[in-house]
Amino acid sequence: MKTKQTPKPSPPPTLSEVASMLSSCESCTVTANTTKGFHLAGRKAIYQVLDDLVAVLFPGCHGLKPVPPPRIRNFIEERLQNTGTLLAEYTEKAFRYQCEFEKCKDCGECSEKASTSVAALIQALPGIKRILQQDINAAYEGDPAAHSIMEVVMSYPGLQAIAVHRIAHVLYASGVPLIPRIMSEHAHSQTGIDIHPGATIGPGFFIDHGTGVVIGETSVIGNNVKLYQGVTLGALSFPKDKDGNPIKNIKRHPQVEDNVTIYAGATILGGNTVIGAGSEIGGNVWLTHSVPPNSRVYNQQPKPLITNKHPNP
Repeated sequence: MKTKQTPKPSPPPTLSEVASMLSSCESCTVTANTTKGFHLAGRKAIYQVLDDLVAVLFPGCHGLKPVPPPRIRNFIEERLQNTGTLLAEYTEKAFRYQCEFEKCKDCGECSEKASTSVAALIQALPGIKRILQQDINAAYEGDPAAHSIMEVVMSYPGLQAIAVHRIAHVLYASGVPLIPRIMSEHAHSQTGIDIHPGATIGPGFFIDHGTGVVIGETSVIGNNVKLYQGVTLGALSFPKDKDGNPIKNIKRHPQVEDNVTIYAGATILGGNTVIGAGSEIGGNVWLTHSVPPNSRVYNQQPKPLITNKHPNP
């Protein structure tokens, strides 16, 4: 009887062979960030710019050390100068990449659009700071576990996600490609809160606990709205064009009017869905239609079955 021989394993590919395979895939859709005229800034470069912008809004709160009061003005001016220069460079490259991707003509406007977009963000920062103050107050007043304003500023993930969103939203509204989404997804990875930079959110916004919150691109949220963990403001099934591709640039996500509270796990879907002002949406509610102002929407209370753990024989 012949002994069955185990086949010898193939030798692993050499580094040269691996490099050859990786560089020869002409049909691959995975791309490299090369130097073909637009060499995009890496994600960590965008993260650093974002950290510097947040540091300008909250001097000394998110860095390694406090900023003495006499130094605050100089600190802000220096950060804005350096950050503005870098962001203009990164934004221009993002516009150039978009032009390459969309095969548009070389109009020479990428530099001008980048400068305009960054200037709009810098000019918007005082207004963003004022709105964030309302967000901070909403968190402090709306959470009995908050013992100080500084606790909210330095530790609440909801405020971190909102601050990043308010920065990214200005760039998104200026048409900046890539960078706003990189910023929002960075906040998502750090906080578990997923806010698309296209969403429009009024002041006094508070996300309590936060993990698992999803706010879609075309969501519109009014003033003084409060969300708990696990809330989704999402889309229904996407309409498609004649070629079967999802139709973009249409309203897909809900509108939440002023002074609404949405409790944990609620899911609200659809571009025509409006939650009227002053309403309360209970935990784990599923909504795909509008509700009028001052509504209270809850699931019917279940009736739990309670039995004796140790029944008599």
